[in-house]
Amino acid sequence: MSGASPPSTTRVLRLAASALVVLIAEPLYLLEDLAVVGRLGATPLAALGLGTLMLAVVSTQLTFLSYGTTARAARWFGQGDRRAAVAEGVAASWLALVVGSIIVVIIWLVAPTVTTALASDPAVADDATGWLRIAVVGVPLILLSMAGNGWMRGVQDTRRPIAYVVAGLGTGAVLCPALVFGWGPAPQLGLHGSAVANLVGQSITGALFAWRLNVEVRASGGGSTRHRPDLGVIRAQLVLARDLIARSLAFQVCFVSAAAVAARFGVAALAAHQVVLQLWNFLALTLDALAIAAQSLVGAALGASAPGVARFVARRVTALSVGLAVVLMAVLTVGREPLQRIFTSDRGVLDVIDTPWTFLVLMVPIAGVVFALDGVLLGSGDAPYLRTTTLLSAVVGFLPAIWLSLVFDWGLAGIWTGLCLFMVLRSGALLARMASGRWTETALAAVPRDRREPAE
Repeated sequence: MSGASPPSTTRVLRLAASALVVLIAEPLYLLEDLAVVGRLGATPLAALGLGTLMLAVVSTQLTFLSYGTTARAARWFGQGDRRAAVAEGVAASWLALVVGSIIVVIIWLVAPTVTTALASDPAVADDATGWLRIAVVGVPLILLSMAGNGWMRGVQDTRRPIAYVVAGLGTGAVLCPALVFGWGPAPQLGLHGSAVANLVGQSITGALFAWRLNVEVRASGGGSTRHRPDLGVIRAQLVLARDLIARSLAFQVCFVSAAAVAARFGVAALAAHQVVLQLWNFLALTLDALAIAAQSLVGAALGASAPGVARFVARRVTALSVGLAVVLMAVLTVGREPLQRIFTSDRGVLDVIDTPWTFLVLMVPIAGVVFALDGVLLGSGDAPYLRTTTLLSAVVGFLPAIWLSLVFDWGLAGIWTGLCLFMVLRSGALLARMASGRWTETALAAVPRDRREPAE
């Protein structure tokens, strides 16, 4: 035995609480953004929905900067090598800046073409293009924040990320209504004010994560060479990135297709779909807080060659996640009408929002299982399995329902049926993997044999 012991429920919840604040800060900001812009009417609201969707598409393809870095840094941390864990953060941060800068240029060029293809209304497409071209400038800083969150979670630094994220997005939250409506000395920028506030907030957070990484590198010794990217580490991260990007791409192809089809059912349908989708993203990230605790604890346990502890964490986190999901389902059911009116007062949107809302309520308990086990498998480095099963679930479940909805005019009910099928298929695949026990093999293969815990 390596000396690793099962973490207490208190420790799991402490890690999850820290991750929760970081994870929900941005969705809360986006929900506030929707509520503010929603007062401008259905067209700006639909445009904001498309703009945030496209921003999410380009940024979430790099989720390995956060999730992959957490898993790799946690395994180094479990082996007692903090310097190697921080080196993962340095490599991920360089990738964030380089790839983020490329994304800014590409989106500036293709934004009008993409938004016109997705929106049937020219006014929605034009507004979405303007919003996106401002907000996308912050993508390198968004990715830098993801990398920072990744390595800091890996070494179980739970407090500083909260302060950095709250400082940045808190500033953006104050600026958003001021710039949209022209409060006080702020100019009245309308929808574009939302994009400027987003850019300022993300820039502050990214700069704080970069500052902390610099402090950590200097404290570890090695001089300026420690700031240079380690090509060996970057290559290893890119191998993991290949699987996580394919997995993320499956999500985004589905969600972009869903938005495109929803737009064909009218502006009100698109706006309702995007409001509920943003709420789904918020709930998913709330549940993901426990998944991130699982990534850190499972990665550290397997790095310390203690698969028994990793299995204990998997069971404990899944139970806690399902319990939280049941509570969230109850809140959505009881507070349906007042919650809907927070996001829009448009009568046309309110007339169609009940359909996706019902599907959302039904999916939450399934999500409790899926997101918890996602975190467990990411922590163990079992990304190829996650990639393959996510792609299959998208191709078999989600995408057919989306496009059949357009062909047979099933409306939002057909689109959200597809999302439900996607989640059910993924939950079955994840439960099967856990039952097989093969999910610990990848991480343990990297641990020297004389440090491994005997199989139970």
